[in-house]
Amino acid sequence: MDKIKSLTGMLDLYDDGDKTNLAAKLFYLEKKIRDIFLGYKLNEIRTPILEDTNLFIRSVGGASDIVNKEIYSFNDRNDKGIALRPEGTASVIRAIIEKKLDQTNHKLWYMGPMWRYERPQKGRYRQFNQAGVEILGIPEGMPEFEMISIVCSIISEFKLQNCTIKINHLGTQKNKESFCNALVKFLEPFKESLDEKDLQRLKKNPLRVLDTKNNETQNILREAPSIKEFIDSSAINLLNSIQNNFSDICNIEIDYSLVRGLDYYSGFVFEAVSSELGAQDSFLGGGRYDQLCVKLGGKDLPSIGMAIGLERFAELIELKDNLVKLVSFLSVTGNLEPKAYKIAHQLRSLNEDIILDVHLSDSSLKAKLRKANKNNADYAIIIGDEELKNNTAVIKPLKNELEEQLTVSIDDLYSFFKSI
Repeated sequence: MDKIKSLTGMLDLYDDGDKTNLAAKLFYLEKKIRDIFLGYKLNEIRTPILEDTNLFIRSVGGASDIVNKEIYSFNDRNDKGIALRPEGTASVIRAIIEKKLDQTNHKLWYMGPMWRYERPQKGRYRQFNQAGVEILGIPEGMPEFEMISIVCSIISEFKLQNCTIKINHLGTQKNKESFCNALVKFLEPFKESLDEKDLQRLKKNPLRVLDTKNNETQNILREAPSIKEFIDSSAINLLNSIQNNFSDICNIEIDYSLVRGLDYYSGFVFEAVSSELGAQDSFLGGGRYDQLCVKLGGKDLPSIGMAIGLERFAELIELKDNLVKLVSFLSVTGNLEPKAYKIAHQLRSLNEDIILDVHLSDSSLKAKLRKANKNNADYAIIIGDEELKNNTAVIKPLKNELEEQLTVSIDDLYSFFKSI
């Protein structure tokens, strides 16, 4: 019988202790990023992985690559169109509207899997993980500074090198329309030089031509009008202020060609890029989407958000050896093992900063010590029949050869474990 395999681009994540393992990096990222979010007093929100397909058609745009080519959608048994969520913002706004919370301010974070049907490659999979932040109900101004502060905190926490935060402003809806008209007029004589993808963008959403990866189109755009010519001075002042206030913390660059791939973005937009990721260098991005709530049937709710591609981010970090001490608990007691496990339980309650690894197999002491050394444990606590009889334990140092092996009472073992 043929074995059943995982679907293309959908990974099994198993942390086997290898610091270079993608799973180990993702689990570490999730914990550290969660701690950063909580430090900004963001509240967690969890939305379903399945949504009405129309949610994404109305929010990210029918002309977007997500809806046209990448969305996982199908009809359920009631012939209703449903989709695996390709991004998090639309689901968050849908939830806020449904709970009638669209007239108040919110600072939210989420984390979880998303799905897009695209060609799998390093750091990009069909099932992938995102962590995101949404600040809802506050007009442009202070939320932009809060969002860039969060991004800088993430970059600083993970000590990322060769990293730049690019920022831009798409202006008001009127500014955006004027710029798009000028861009279409400029590109009209070059239509024959554009590839099919850029021609479709020009027809459905001209702004997205600026996001082209086609070298010939990029060369043409060097002489194109700049959005800087169409946006208000207040928008330019915001960009300059953010750059001036955060440039001593992170590398911030104003890039007037920066656009975001989803239709709901307007006003301030940004992304973080790293030269270490190659051509697809963005690992974090976001911006303002003031009209999305109204577009989805809710109240006027000015908002800004961002999302981090965790698999992309994982490519940028290296895990160091855990600074938390690891102690291996080796029980070789035959019929008296339950009493040994009771001692292990007591130890765990005494020092939450120590990882206590109880070896559950019935292998020999030699084999258990070999595994403890392989796991890079600092100490081994050994309890056998003789130790249980005398109410003692053996403490064996595994890293420091100058430390002596000791046989101590159980009370002294508890004191030792507290003080490590």
